Amino acid sequence: MIEIKQAVKSFDKVEAIRGLSLTIRDGEVFGLVGTNGAGKSTLMRMIAGIIRPDAGDVLSDGRMIYENEEIKKEIFYISDESYVFPNAVPLEMMRFYMAVYPKFDEKRFHSLTSQFSLDENRKISTFSKGMKKQLSLIMGLCAGTKYLLCDETFDGLDPVMRQAVKGLLAQEILDRGITCVIASHNLRELEDICDTVGLIHEGGVLLSRDLTELKTHIHKVQCLISDREKETALIQALDTLEVHRQGTLLIITARGTREEIMEKVRKADPLFSEIIPLSLEEIFISETEVAGYEIKNILF
Repeated sequence: MIEIKQAVKSFDKVEAIRGLSLTIRDGEVFGLVGTNGAGKSTLMRMIAGIIRPDAGDVLSDGRMIYENEEIKKEIFYISDESYVFPNAVPLEMMRFYMAVYPKFDEKRFHSLTSQFSLDENRKISTFSKGMKKQLSLIMGLCAGTKYLLCDETFDGLDPVMRQAVKGLLAQEILDRGITCVIASHNLRELEDICDTVGLIHEGGVLLSRDLTELKTHIHKVQCLISDREKETALIQALDTLEVHRQGTLLIITARGTREEIMEKVRKADPLFSEIIPLSLEEIFISETEVAGYEIKNILF
């Protein structure tokens, strides 16, 4: 388990991380979402043990990560722009990582580079951005670590390759039970792979929720109710987050299970009613607006 406790990190006069606390459970896929400059990459580098927090603690299984070589052998960080040696080819980088990570799987490395049609003897500097992303992920998967940190891993990949990479990650999580942290500025990229998502804004955690819990405890219902007094009573009876109209339809976003919400809707004698599926983006918008933030202004 990774624990960040009241972490602070500044670069000159810029405070990148401000008293941030977060827990990432073993075996889960944790999504970090936020705009550029929100602090995602700084947080990832602290978890990887690359930089030391100015204050607070960053721990793996209760042990400080920074300057702890044994713990770092269990963490692989894929940065947004991965560093490679000048004029290096994939085989040379593989040998380097084999010296760093004792569990590196050389056989699997060759299998995956073949699967992704990556020439192991071609200079990495001549690879496209997407090819470099693929190679970095292959290195991370073959390293055999407990934790895999992915910073904007899907950026630069075409839609087909993006799904292939997600499938590869999902299979690794299923087979080995690794813990994966994925940083992105795009909520839609995280919705179909993450167990938990944390929204990072101005160096702090604005919201962190389990996706299953979020999706089963917040719903949007649209209904047609002829009696305005019953409409008002329904809005008051529900744990309402948002209300608006679309023609004659009343559309309510509310907390609660599907059954709890529909039971109260039925008491209002609607002429028509149905539950509408909510996207992760819509859920976050509703939750953050209640907290006093406009996520639409933060992310989109």
